[in-house]
Amino acid sequence: MPKSSDLLLLRDKLRVFADERDWNQFHTPKNLCMALMVEVAELMEHFQWLTPAQSASLSVENKTAVEEELADVLLYLVRISDKLGVDLLAAAQLKLEKNAVKYPADIVRGSAKKYSEY
Repeated sequence: MPKSSDLLLLRDKLRVFADERDWNQFHTPKNLCMALMVEVAELMEHFQWLTPAQSASLSVENKTAVEEELADVLLYLVRISDKLGVDLLAAAQLKLEKNAVKYPADIVRGSAKKYSEY
């Protein structure tokens, strides 16, 4: 699990990266969100036609490509959260707590149903 300081360091590196390239003018929440969705789609392409078993045992080459796409997704998430002033780690922890209430383990264990279906 990343520490808050790890995400802050990554956030700061992304700020410098964008500043050095004069990209802040393009890094609006809308544009960053759209770029994030492109990266998620690129991630999905690596799994599109695989069976569940194949998706769990990627070749070294495919795993490396997936790692790069996951990194892109993380970078955009951190950048969007920075632009919106969201503490991403705190938001994720709060959401996990909310999900624990929505999906009590003793009720949903082994089920893929949405909370509104039980």
